[in-house]
Amino acid sequence: MAATISMNRTTPARRTRDVREAVPTRPARWRTFGRMNRVLRTHSGIAELATAFAMYALYEVVRGFGSTTLESARAHTADIVALERASGVFVERSVQDAVQALPAVPALLGFAYMSLHFGATIAMLVWVYRSHRAQFALVRTTIVAATAMSLVIYVLYPAAPPRLAGLGFADTVTDSAGINLSSESLGSLYNPFAAVPSLHFGYALLVGGVVYGLARRSWVRWIGAAYPPFMLFTIVATGNHFLLDAAAGGIVTVLAYAAARRVAAPTPALRPSY
Repeated sequence: MAATISMNRTTPARRTRDVREAVPTRPARWRTFGRMNRVLRTHSGIAELATAFAMYALYEVVRGFGSTTLESARAHTADIVALERASGVFVERSVQDAVQALPAVPALLGFAYMSLHFGATIAMLVWVYRSHRAQFALVRTTIVAATAMSLVIYVLYPAAPPRLAGLGFADTVTDSAGINLSSESLGSLYNPFAAVPSLHFGYALLVGGVVYGLARRSWVRWIGAAYPPFMLFTIVATGNHFLLDAAAGGIVTVLAYAAARRVAAPTPALRPSY
């Protein structure tokens, strides 16, 4: 009997080892997400600014990959127009014609197209960094992910905007705002065949959602809610994007936000409510 008892008795060291082995370890993928969260967390203003410049430099390098011609880009645009016609949503030419008949409006929309894409986005990022820093990593990572996905699509599927599609659209920014998008100086800063997806609308959707979700004053929240529809109207009326371009930009941004939440979301108590 004594022998049997001694055989069933375990030492303290053995019990400690058994308990340790019984406790499930954290999955490797969660450890990976944790490391990524630490890398993507909000850093100092100088570090964030340096990252922004580095991302823009990378954009300039990547946007030069691949080669296309106006004919090839127009062929892709023809597919977009055909799909819109089949869906009954090819209204861009009618919208632009109506706007062109209004005094001063085309010029105002041209300036809005050129200034708000980066201006409003940068202003939103600065505001979030200063006033809602817990959310900054999520917002910044969403922009980075959306831009990265869009760059891949630009290389694989170059498409001409309406104003370059040979379909009778006016170049509102050049004709009314006096900013020649086809000049050598501006041509070196953007890809004329990066129409799908529309990051003008994608960024606007993010800016509007962030402002609406985080602003405390109701009138500021309503400005946030109105910004994406205004940008959609602007890019269509100026002949720079089709509706399907904007839809693609919205989808890319939503996917980027979903991915960013997995790797750069704040703690549960601080997650945004939108």
